[in-house]
Amino acid sequence: MPAYMIITARIHDRDAFIAGYGRQAAELVARHGGRYVFRGRNAQLLEGDFGDAAAILVSRWPDMDTLRRFWDSPDYAEVKRLRDGMADVQVLAVEGEWQE
Repeated sequence: MPAYMIITARIHDRDAFIAGYGRQAAELVARHGGRYVFRGRNAQLLEGDFGDAAAILVSRWPDMDTLRRFWDSPDYAEVKRLRDGMADVQVLAVEGEWQE
């Protein structure tokens, strides 16, 4: 079953975030078998306590095992450090089918 990674991020320095972390993370996502299916900015929080004005990114993976191999990989751990201090991030992983 496909798996999706849903990232909500309040980015403090967008240009630096994209130039460093964003570019390198995108390369790793593709190399590990994922692909981005949604990118959005300026989310409007309707309920809860995280996400107002955030960027939202959704990637699709063949299955949860593939997603977790990416997330737990040493190469992603190294790249993930590039976002330290640049964004408040919430990350979810979920299995399911996209409905249209």
